[in-house]
Amino acid sequence: MLVHSKGGRWAAWGLFGLLFLPLFALPLLVVVAASFATHWSGAFPSGPTTGNYAAAVRGESLQALTTSLVTAVIASLLALTLGTWAALAAAGLKKRGKRCLDALFMLPVAVPSVVVGLAVLVAFSRPPVLLNGTGSIVVLAHTILVTAFAYQSVSAAIVRLDPAYEQAAASLGARPAHVLWRVRLPLLLPSLTAAAGLCFALSMGELSATMMLYPPDWMPLPVRVFTATDRGSLFGGSAVAVVLMATTLLVLLAVSRVRTRASYR
Repeated sequence: MLVHSKGGRWAAWGLFGLLFLPLFALPLLVVVAASFATHWSGAFPSGPTTGNYAAAVRGESLQALTTSLVTAVIASLLALTLGTWAALAAAGLKKRGKRCLDALFMLPVAVPSVVVGLAVLVAFSRPPVLLNGTGSIVVLAHTILVTAFAYQSVSAAIVRLDPAYEQAAASLGARPAHVLWRVRLPLLLPSLTAAAGLCFALSMGELSATMMLYPPDWMPLPVRVFTATDRGSLFGGSAVAVVLMATTLLVLLAVSRVRTRASYR
């Protein structure tokens, strides 16, 4: 912390607590509390129960969780592959070409995700590529939305790479492909895992574009949360939301451990 005096540090921590609790922690705590309740009495939930979680981890909710995990994993891997390839290609371009590629990949982030969903729906609702009504169209939309974050993360990591390693490998006779696979990508591994975790988390929570595209047999968990609360099942929807948060956090913790090991290799 940049504050050196003891009183200043206490004041900074107090200000952090005042801002963090109302804006971030309190809404999440309310959702967790509601997930264990059957009704709301006054300012607090009441009627403690675990029945909401019994319904949140079976049947349609469990199927929706599986759908979200499959969608997020596939979209993250595709986004990481495309984003890394584009970032490596952009590193060899001139300044103007790199700016054009940056703008191209950031375009889906610059517009609302519901617009991206509409664009995908219009583009793939007729032959020759007919994806409407399948789970593939949801995976495609998620990939488009999260690739920009993979591209930006890897691009920033490439800028920080020390070129001496690649130059040393090339001076010893290593071919460009060998330098890429044995030198460059291993050095980028911590950033690649971080980008994969970010893409996964964003895909798990994506709702706007998904609402326009998902078929009845491919309903991700955020849509399940929305439909439950829209029908008035606030407490059941809260339990499903907690399951979504917990699953995402567990995967991110696992990715973080992989990233830490990669950093010390």
